[in-house]
Amino acid sequence: MNSKLKHHLPNFLTLLRAIAVPFFLWLVFVVEDIQAALILFAAAAITDWLDGFLARRWQVISNFGKIMDPLADKLLVLSALAGITWSSPYRLNVLIFILIFARELIITILREVYKKRGIIVAASYLGKVKTFMQMVGLVFAYAIWAWMSEIPSYILTIVNVWFWLVLAITIISALNYLKPKRI
Repeated sequence: MNSKLKHHLPNFLTLLRAIAVPFFLWLVFVVEDIQAALILFAAAAITDWLDGFLARRWQVISNFGKIMDPLADKLLVLSALAGITWSSPYRLNVLIFILIFARELIITILREVYKKRGIIVAASYLGKVKTFMQMVGLVFAYAIWAWMSEIPSYILTIVNVWFWLVLAITIISALNYLKPKRI
């Protein structure tokens, strides 16, 4: 494979994920096409795994990728979380969204402060677990929403409990940023 393509493909996939966010929001809140939103979200979530895999395999990890990859993840997850927070049938507790949003905003600001000091904080293992749990929970919630005309109350409860757990891991994973290590 062309070395130039190898160098840029992971970052391109990250950029595609970020560009998908407004389209996803439009599908959920304007068009209310949850099946299309699910497909777009799932495709974007796959690019999260794929860009990381390719970057590590080809050893083309860049500062752009270290910064933009988590930012694209945050935008995608927050968009999907907004959908299940402010739309029926789920209507998650708004506190879940607010606290996850606040954590992501604080971490994004810290990343910029660290970047200006020459410190790049790579995603931690727990941060990757957090992202994985968010993605799995969101794909599950949207899949049920897209394909079931009526969602049983036990599934609504499972989704709510899952996202309270996700919130806990999201907050705990922020500890990685309290003592950054130079890379």
